Amino acid sequence: MHPTPPLARAIRRLALTTKQAGKDYYKGTGTGSMGSHTKDGKYRLDYNRIRTYKVPEGLDQFTLTPFVTMKIEKRRDSFAETATNSATDGEAYLAKWKEEGGPRWD
Repeated sequence: MHPTPPLARAIRRLALTTKQAGKDYYKGTGTGSMGSHTKDGKYRLDYNRIRTYKVPEGLDQFTLTPFVTMKIEKRRDSFAETATNSATDGEAYLAKWKEEGGPRWD
């Protein structure tokens, strides 16, 4: 199945993505370099290029909070029914899988 010719022309005008290009096409993250490489193979940071952020004054009295509540209790699951008292016990997983109607190969 091929795209229609008008759609193919429109796709050609769009920017190339890493999924459409070959294995050597790397776009990077757009962050830029924070320094330069020396002749010894080391990396020298340029502190004029490093991003610094100013914390606003009075942030400790700020009334808004993130969208996370502290009222939710931490979940404490019990794995006492497993042979190893572990959440990653394979035998307990298979037993539960068979209980819930896993495929039958008998």
